[in-house]
Amino acid sequence: MNLRQDIDNEIFHLIGDVADELGREAYVVGGYVRDIFLKRCSTDIDFVTVGSGIELAQKVSERLGKKSHLSVFATYGTAQVKWKNLELEFVGARRESYSRDSRNPIVEDGTLDDDQKRRDFTINAMAICVNSSRFGELVDPFNGIVDLHKKIIQTPLDPDVTFSDDPLRMMRAIRFATQLEFEILDETFNAIVRNRDRIKIITKERINDELSKIIRSRKPSIGFDLLEKSGLLELIFPELYALKGVDTMEGRGHKDNFYHTLQVLDNISETTDNEWLRWAALLHDVAKPATKRFDPKLGWTFHNHNYIGEKMIPRIFRKMKLPANEKMKYVAKLVGMHMRPQSIGEEGVTDSAVRRMMFDAGDDVDDLMLLAEADVTSKNPNKVRRVLENFKLVRQRMVELEEKDRIRNFQPPIDGLEIMRVFGIEPCNTIGQLKDRIKDAILDGVIPNEHDAAFDFMMSIAHEYGLRREDM
Repeated sequence: MNLRQDIDNEIFHLIGDVADELGREAYVVGGYVRDIFLKRCSTDIDFVTVGSGIELAQKVSERLGKKSHLSVFATYGTAQVKWKNLELEFVGARRESYSRDSRNPIVEDGTLDDDQKRRDFTINAMAICVNSSRFGELVDPFNGIVDLHKKIIQTPLDPDVTFSDDPLRMMRAIRFATQLEFEILDETFNAIVRNRDRIKIITKERINDELSKIIRSRKPSIGFDLLEKSGLLELIFPELYALKGVDTMEGRGHKDNFYHTLQVLDNISETTDNEWLRWAALLHDVAKPATKRFDPKLGWTFHNHNYIGEKMIPRIFRKMKLPANEKMKYVAKLVGMHMRPQSIGEEGVTDSAVRRMMFDAGDDVDDLMLLAEADVTSKNPNKVRRVLENFKLVRQRMVELEEKDRIRNFQPPIDGLEIMRVFGIEPCNTIGQLKDRIKDAILDGVIPNEHDAAFDFMMSIAHEYGLRREDM
């Protein structure tokens, strides 16, 4: 098969010409070739040459001129050329061998055939020649194009060897199956099951990179279901695995919180690309195993699982080497608050409850509403309709109250400096107590969110703190 028309542009011809001048074979490989058949655009292009990839990159950068930027990674025998919006990666063809306790291979120079054999999956092992005499010729020794057509993930060689050599490929198989919505061939999947313990030699950072790509997929539940079925989830994410299963007492069971969580994750993924909101969906019920109790009158309960879940987030993020920054705080806050919209709807949509939710959530209140709506997975259509109608009322009141009271980005109408000046006092706990009383009065609808009303309220309660005005 010839794919000349698919690579018939300036950069591929230029690299082919440079390779011809060096007397080298050169090929486009990997994901870019796969994505041609999937009709997906990519600005990252990998090239393999039989010889020095660094030398080819240097010559290509020289030919492209000052508008290109060359980076050489001599330790790894690779180089990158950035040009316009493209990132061009160059490596020499190689063969690899592995030791049992490391995923870092022993690398030797090799042929194109050697290089294709070391690739993770058949759909990533195709190559297109850019030399002028064979320009556009597809080299596909493992029938990757057939597997693309069949929507199959399998390894070029023995999957047990492939996954034992580099256990991260087990995560990559599941990630590709999720992103592309392909099936993992039974033989390949069974090898993941057999080699799952090898994942322990992979760093948390590399695992998280694959998890994040799964979470960003169109339907991330595919990946987490495969992780669970393969046995990997229990090893890499035990807190999520612990959600799986149904306990029964006195003939009463609860829903499987793992599969409920996956449904919530898929639901939220239909409404947002926000990766950290998707993480919040994945972790919203993470404390249910720790809070699960059976009450003969109430059945199964998970009291305070939202608040305990919020406290678990920092520990989970630290253990998994996820960013311990504002993203972590955002996820923790949403986990802690995810039940608020529903409880407001069930108890009656009062202005006070809506104001407090908006105040506590701040700028993230819209994300909180999306999470709460995604959390509705009941099989009872009447219950779903009732809950979603309540959410509509909550949203309506949010709009009305925000217009009137400006709660979302609440700033106290009276600050500590004014309190000290009015009452002639130094910094002390009383100032904070007064500010809290004013805030509560605004959130409860006792006074409007205006300076004069807040000032009059403050003066009306000053005697409770033994204060009197001294700035007159």
